[in-house]
Amino acid sequence: MHNLPESVRHAMQSGRVPSPPQILLRLLQLVDDDGTTMAELARLVEQDPGLCTRVLTAANSSAVRRGKELRSIESCLMALGTRLVRSIATCLSVRSLFEERGSGPEVDLSDFWTHSLLVAEISRGLAVATGYPRADEAYLAGLLHDVGELIMLSALGEPYAQLLAGCHSESALSAMEVELLGADHGEIGTWLADQWHLDSSFADGILFHHQPAQQIVGAAQLAQVVWLAHALADCDEIPEALGGATRQMFADISNSQLAAICTQGAQRMSMVADAIGMAAPAASDRGTARGLPRVLGRRARAGSDAQTEIVSLIGNKALLQPLQDDLLALDTDAEVFLALREAARILFDLSQLAFLLHDTAEDRLSGQNVGGQAAIFSQARLLCEAHRSLAAAAVVSNQVQCSHADRSLAPASLLDVQFARALGSNGLLCIPMTVHGTTTGVILAGLGRDQYAALSRRLPCLLNFGRIAGSSLENWRRAQQVRVRTEEDAAARFLRQTRRLVHEAGNPLTIIKGYLRILDGKLPPEAEVHRELNVLAEEIERVSSIVRRMSELPAAPTGDAAFDIGDLLRELLLLYRQPLFDARGIAVQTLLPAQTLSVACDRDSVKQIMLNLWKNAAEALASGQRIRMSLTGNVLHQGRRYVELRIEDNGPGMSEAVIDAIYRPVETRLGEPRGVGLSIVGALARRQAIPVTCRSQPDSGTVISFLLPKETGSDTVPGQESKAHQEKHASPDRRQE
Repeated sequence: MHNLPESVRHAMQSGRVPSPPQILLRLLQLVDDDGTTMAELARLVEQDPGLCTRVLTAANSSAVRRGKELRSIESCLMALGTRLVRSIATCLSVRSLFEERGSGPEVDLSDFWTHSLLVAEISRGLAVATGYPRADEAYLAGLLHDVGELIMLSALGEPYAQLLAGCHSESALSAMEVELLGADHGEIGTWLADQWHLDSSFADGILFHHQPAQQIVGAAQLAQVVWLAHALADCDEIPEALGGATRQMFADISNSQLAAICTQGAQRMSMVADAIGMAAPAASDRGTARGLPRVLGRRARAGSDAQTEIVSLIGNKALLQPLQDDLLALDTDAEVFLALREAARILFDLSQLAFLLHDTAEDRLSGQNVGGQAAIFSQARLLCEAHRSLAAAAVVSNQVQCSHADRSLAPASLLDVQFARALGSNGLLCIPMTVHGTTTGVILAGLGRDQYAALSRRLPCLLNFGRIAGSSLENWRRAQQVRVRTEEDAAARFLRQTRRLVHEAGNPLTIIKGYLRILDGKLPPEAEVHRELNVLAEEIERVSSIVRRMSELPAAPTGDAAFDIGDLLRELLLLYRQPLFDARGIAVQTLLPAQTLSVACDRDSVKQIMLNLWKNAAEALASGQRIRMSLTGNVLHQGRRYVELRIEDNGPGMSEAVIDAIYRPVETRLGEPRGVGLSIVGALARRQAIPVTCRSQPDSGTVISFLLPKETGSDTVPGQESKAHQEKHASPDRRQE
């Protein structure tokens, strides 16, 4: 990579990839439609490598990504939210209209897009046929396998266009790229995939798609899938794509299956191409279409310098106006900072950004309250004196400052060198953020000398970008203050209303409890219904407690009294088995050991967890299906002993989005909210420090496991339970059905 020209390296770092305007316009329409689902948005974004680049980069950034890597476009869109997606799409759309055209080559990308879409569709089909578990990942790898061509075309312009014009095939292009540039478009696409923090197997799918068949045999499955999809997309006859070595990799797929996958992929590709206004190549031309960007000729100059300046001025305003509108609609400062980062990347090719905010009381700059950036920025407490740093000089002068500019305002400082190193560059650009003449902070960007030379003509636009950023942050702060006051007023009104409701609900509950005591006293001592009445009274008391807590502030957690989890499950089954399961024809199986299994957590919380899960299961399972509950003692996890409570069913299974509700609060997204009951289960488990795992397969059922903290010193040797305890569990309820 170090042998590449600086312009190519910069283009790779900025992730700048052209996008078909038809897709962008359609995306803007979808995100403005309240009826649009995330799945529909994902299907559209998956058709465009440029949008995929933006969405993957933003969703896997440190400001958004929480925990596991986001691989599918749908999960990335859910993490970002429609507002930020709309902001990205708007900037891309306007940039496509006002970006500098110059006198470079005019290129038709129709063959490139249709070839990429075809490889993506075939990759998905092969992934399904070979049992690869992430078909969407295979589609994405196929879609982006040639994305390096677009980056090199954007970075090198005319020289790379001449290279394209002289190539008769993509394989020939790859060899010429290596000879002239030291790396081919597969390596550049792989480098980008690494920057997105995607799995190495995903990057290998891009890297190895030009390897000989004898070498691809030793690669991982995803790389083999993309390789074969690329080979099939470029040939008419299936056997020609499958030599002896290749047939070893796909021995379980017949030629007729491959032909069907290719036919279906071509049909879907044609439908997508028609939908976005591109001409897909005819089936008879599939073997001759190059799949490369097609050079049409050189562009004519736009006109006089005055005309160019006017177009640039209008373009800058058009670029920034939709950004300002979108920033005003964001809900949190983290969203504002993320939107500004993505906008700077799209509008100015500034891929590494940091923010310092201005403390007016101390007249200092600090990034302490800004997430998603290097520690050096949060540690900085910089006085606003021009000689201390370019960042301070930008505030004092209210002008854009850069270490590559000829400047006399502020000398170089070690802090500037540290900032630039933290941003992965040898230069620093500082943009003041102001609103109504008051400084709110500074945007810091890392950039090279060549990049600054290109940006130096757009300093007024950069300054305007800083004003919009400052205005957005200030407006968000004011809106937050109003929101807090409004929420406090609403909370006070809600608390007063809740206390009235609690008083009204408490009266009938007290009467019911009293009646149950009277009824219990009238029954003969030997009546079996006494236990059911006691359990019912306990449940009414639990409901009363929940109602009372509605009007109370949350109390500090206290030590939890130990209880027998087996006893609790048996009591709950007495009340809820018949209405939830038996009445619906759902079989219940239990494996509850006879010995006491004491756990140290809140009994009512465990009850609420169980009832939510049982209710969900009862609604999901059909007559004839079953639910099974089991307890296992003495489970060792991270040095502590637990009792495992395991709930299994053979029902329809749950989607990944619904399972995620266990581990994070349910957020309102496009479409109907789901998983509210599981979200409550997850919240209660976290509050009680109960580890939860969940596995689910479509049409195969679900397994949820809870590790309940075991009471210290409660290890009971089987067979040594007390006589009273043995008698207590000698009833027919202790059985495995």
